[in-house]
Amino acid sequence: MMRGLLKVFKSLVISLLLLSALHSHAQYFGRNRPIYKTFNFKVYESPNFEIYHYFENDSVVERLAQASEQWYAMHAQVFRDTIADRNPIIFYANHPDFQQTTAIFGTVGVGTGGVTEALKNRVVMPVTETWAQTDHVLGHELVHAFQFNAILSRDSTSLNSLNNLPLWMVEGMAEYLSIGSVDPHTAMWMRDAVLNDDFPMLEQMSRESKYFPYRYGHAFWAFVGRTFGDSLIAPIFMETAKRGYDIALKRYLGLNEKEFSEIWRRTTIEHFKMTMKDTVDSPAGTKIIHEENAGHINISPAISPNGKYVAFYSEKSLFSIDLFLAETETGKIVHKLSSTVHRNEIDALNFIESAGAWSPDSKQFAFVAFSKGRNRLLVVDVERRRMVREIEIPNVPSFNYPVWSPSGESIVVSGLVDGRNDLHEYNLNTGVVTQLTNDIWANVHPNWSPDGKTIVFVTDRPSQQDLYAKRMPGYYLATLDLETKNITTHHFFPGASNLNPVFAPNGEDIYFLSNRDGFRNLYTYNLRTGEIFQKTRILTGISGMTQLAPAFSVSSETGLIAYSYYFKSNYTIFTATPEDLLSIEVFPLMVDQSAATLPPYNRAVSGIIDRNIAKRMGQPETPIDSFKTVAYKPKFKLDYIANSGVGVSTSQMGTGMAGGVEMIFSDIVGANLLHVGLALNGEIYDFGGQFTYINQKNRVTWGATVSHIPYSYAYYGRSAGWLTDGDNSYFLDTISLYHYRIFETMIGGMAQLPVSRTRRIEAGGFLNWYNYRVDVHSHLYVDGWYQGYTRYKGEAPDGYALQRLNAAYVVDNSSFGIASPMDGSRQRFQIDKVFGYVDYWGTLADFRQYFFLKPFSFAFKGYYYGRHGNDLDRIYPLYLGYPWIIRGYDNSAFNNQILSGSSIAMGPDKLMGDHLATLNFEIRMPFTGPERLTPIKSKFLYSELALFADAGLAWFDRETVHFKWKPENINERIPVVSAGVSLRVNLFGMMILEPFYAVPFQLGGFKAATFGLNFTPGW
Repeated sequence: MMRGLLKVFKSLVISLLLLSALHSHAQYFGRNRPIYKTFNFKVYESPNFEIYHYFENDSVVERLAQASEQWYAMHAQVFRDTIADRNPIIFYANHPDFQQTTAIFGTVGVGTGGVTEALKNRVVMPVTETWAQTDHVLGHELVHAFQFNAILSRDSTSLNSLNNLPLWMVEGMAEYLSIGSVDPHTAMWMRDAVLNDDFPMLEQMSRESKYFPYRYGHAFWAFVGRTFGDSLIAPIFMETAKRGYDIALKRYLGLNEKEFSEIWRRTTIEHFKMTMKDTVDSPAGTKIIHEENAGHINISPAISPNGKYVAFYSEKSLFSIDLFLAETETGKIVHKLSSTVHRNEIDALNFIESAGAWSPDSKQFAFVAFSKGRNRLLVVDVERRRMVREIEIPNVPSFNYPVWSPSGESIVVSGLVDGRNDLHEYNLNTGVVTQLTNDIWANVHPNWSPDGKTIVFVTDRPSQQDLYAKRMPGYYLATLDLETKNITTHHFFPGASNLNPVFAPNGEDIYFLSNRDGFRNLYTYNLRTGEIFQKTRILTGISGMTQLAPAFSVSSETGLIAYSYYFKSNYTIFTATPEDLLSIEVFPLMVDQSAATLPPYNRAVSGIIDRNIAKRMGQPETPIDSFKTVAYKPKFKLDYIANSGVGVSTSQMGTGMAGGVEMIFSDIVGANLLHVGLALNGEIYDFGGQFTYINQKNRVTWGATVSHIPYSYAYYGRSAGWLTDGDNSYFLDTISLYHYRIFETMIGGMAQLPVSRTRRIEAGGFLNWYNYRVDVHSHLYVDGWYQGYTRYKGEAPDGYALQRLNAAYVVDNSSFGIASPMDGSRQRFQIDKVFGYVDYWGTLADFRQYFFLKPFSFAFKGYYYGRHGNDLDRIYPLYLGYPWIIRGYDNSAFNNQILSGSSIAMGPDKLMGDHLATLNFEIRMPFTGPERLTPIKSKFLYSELALFADAGLAWFDRETVHFKWKPENINERIPVVSAGVSLRVNLFGMMILEPFYAVPFQLGGFKAATFGLNFTPGW
């Protein structure tokens, strides 16, 4: 009997270990972070930084080092602190390279400008198209470096103190210290809040995601600095980290959260009402794209030359920002231009700071995307709705702002090469690339004149007045004569941002955007006369998501204008004719940033931050002899640590301990990763550990692992009988606890080849040894009286070895909703070979498709897993009845079948087999959560409803499967079907609970209906 139990138990253990092993060494689904190129980093040391880079241009590295030292000195004054060791900064040459970084966990999105992580205090960021952008991101991220340093280096604070800091306080502080209190972009957001009577209290900012933390946090710190002094910024920040912002404000400002919020709100309202000529905004023209027919974000409008269509980016699809085409006359959306793109393995669309370009005949549209580690130009045939060309511009890995020539023969882009930004012309017929500019200044937002002889663009080349005043230059218009190659810079509105120039059809006037008076409006500049006219007077602004994002375009044939208007936290697209616009002449030196100044306008005390930022150009540089190039060293350091605590217990069965620690180490650029996990749960035999090394420097990510893991299982047994000793008889009763330990020792390796962000190939091989130990804890009773306890080693199963090989092809381009995927598809095809103690092949096919038709998602899943071999009786069969496979066939459902008196009497054994196949269908509807996605708005309860139908079949090779609704006898193997309803609840992103009600039709239908609970996201 005992040997039989050991055999069953052994087969069950082997099966469970094999099933867990199939998916434990690879991510079953999920998107990739492909590494398309190998980065050979060099190290450039400055007095306070280690700069990791791969630039060939030494002047770029030196400029970055000088800027880093300047920001260090400025931030140190505010924090009244320094960073003890050289702080690492990792610079990437462009955003496509930055998206491949291994220095941080997770993927880098299109909108991520930079990242600073805590334990190594690494700043990771790309160089961008303009120096002002790069410099701002660098200053912003170095604030985070000082924040982490201040919190982690103090005895009274720790990493847990970050939980007390709301995001608006952390990010807003980084914005204020890197921008100052004069910023037209943040002021635009604050004016919008005032105009719409939606200026928040601090508590609302902490609780509601609609208040963008960067802008509102920036305004908060500017108010604190301008009212109470910049010297209080660091103390308030640190006190908040210790005890929360309410206590911090009381201690340093004498105001609680409500009192402060009310004063800030009143001051902001009064301040911005003084800067606005009216309390009602009246944008020019006709609203065509808005939240009712598209999304809340509708940006980068590109109007066709014939004025018939406008292409724009929108989050109309809810789960992503896509490229759409609409009619300018009616605003009717014709189709989604990017629908073909996603099927062609494009990693992402560059929607943040780049619009598209129309061909002169209005038949094709070109736009920028990320693909295979660089920018590519995609050309879509608008009428046929398909992509006709994918252009890789030679030697220009990163570019933006494409514009099609009037002749249709070439496209000009603003390209970033080795940290330098210039204009490049790509000939569509020959593929020849011509560099049009060659200087250290930014060259962005190019646009052709109607005759094709001139290109207007934006530069940050300073004027003589900028240099004389030692002030940071703004963005100015410049014109390039294509015949003579002469560049003329037009230095009007000094210090302002004059962007997005577009030639009018007459070839003399240039439309552009400027914030010269603190507002962002449309202007025209006449090349012949030099006259400037203001064309709109919008109280918020014509704007994209960032300052450099193109926000309007002009039809070259009709003169119709399409622009993106920011109001009520939405981006709406308007069209306007030249007759709809104003014509107010403005003098070239008329610049007033009063409306861009965050309140209060009159400072109570002198400002450290504004003074330092204003004097950036006049600050002394760090001596060049303090910089040097040193050898690159990996420098493994801790990235992550977690522990499960420590406990000790003792009893007559022995002394045990419990505890564990998990650590992740990596080198400074994240190319090499080491995971260490150690745990003890019981006696010394129960010690386990795992060491895994992952190399992610090259295209193929590979790793090796070694582990020793104990598994435990116990059950009670009883033996009783009479013992005769002469004339006396005794009844002996022994109750024993059989404690099984299975020791798995493993070495193995795995590799992944990400083909793109959505597709990958996986492979792995593992050697496993399994050994057993059985400890028997016996308690003896004689005639009912307890006699004592003994412990001895029991009979254990023989050890065995297993070897496993696997390979898989995985696709995942799905978009996740509240608790499950809502759109796209997932696929996994896998083959396994297991040999040693058992010998079989395993094959897996898993196909899932999701169709989102707001507000519903229709989800389909087909799944098959089979074992193919001759000695499968050694392992426990597959089981169909787990609720995460098919709902309604767990133990309680079988009990309900018996209680209901069903005549079918199907047993759980009919859900076992060497092959398992399922078909699943769900209609999913987001139920509670974000307003745009769910019918019931909730800030805390995120849930989705689902109507489901599950069907499954498990079988052995020796059996005949009958496809019928009811079996004729208990031995027939048939499919099982269930249907029901479930509610998935997302618990703050940490866990998803799925209570469900299922009707198992083959167990008696509604009579056997059962409730159940899953702890996994929807498939």
